[in-house]
Amino acid sequence: MMTTSPNDRIGEIIESSTTMFVAATYELLASPPFGALVQATTPDPALRVYGLVYDIHTGSREPGGRAIVRGRAYSGRNLYDEQIYREHPDLGEVLQTEFAVLTVGYISDGRLLQRLPPQPPPVHYSVYGCAPAELVTFSDQLEFLRTVLLAPGIPNDELLAASVRALAAARRDGPAYLVRVGRELARLLKDDYDRLMALLHRFRP
Repeated sequence: MMTTSPNDRIGEIIESSTTMFVAATYELLASPPFGALVQATTPDPALRVYGLVYDIHTGSREPGGRAIVRGRAYSGRNLYDEQIYREHPDLGEVLQTEFAVLTVGYISDGRLLQRLPPQPPPVHYSVYGCAPAELVTFSDQLEFLRTVLLAPGIPNDELLAASVRALAAARRDGPAYLVRVGRELARLLKDDYDRLMALLHRFRP
C-alpha cells in the first residue's frame, strides 16, 4: 500500500456508490485529467479503491444554480479567459470543480485486485493521485479493460484509450505494453472489428 501525504490530496468524495464515486477539488479547475488513475481512502487503512476519471465538471456550488457572465468589469472594459478569474477571485467560493471516477479495482493488505471492492469509499474521504510506480503495478493486470468496455453511461472507448495512453507513458516498456493491451482487446472485441480498430487508433499519442 502506498503511503500518501495529506498535502497530496486532490479531492474529497461527495458522492459514492459501488461502481463509481464523485469528488470535489479544493482548488477551482484543479481536477486530475480525463483518464487518470486515482485512488480513494477508506476506513480500513489497508484498503484503497482505484478508479479512472471519466467526467470533469465545473459549475455553481448552489444546487440548481448556474454560473453567470463575468466578462465585463464594472469599468465597462471587456475581460477574457484568465483575466476573469483574476478580476473575480470570489469565483473560487461560488464555483466548484468535480470529477467522476469509474471504480476499476482496489488494493487490500498489499494485494491488488481489479474488481469491485467490498464497500465503496465513504463520502468525505480523500482522493489521491497515483505515483508512477503505482501506475506500473496497476497496469500489469488487464482485467480493468473489460470493466471500462462494459461500463454503462460513460464514454467507454475514449476513457479506455486515454487511460491506456497514460499507463503506457508511465512504463519503460510502453510500446510493448500497448501491443499487449491490443492483443487483449482483440480477444475481448473479437466480434466487433470496427470498434477494435477505432480503439487501437486512439492509442496513438
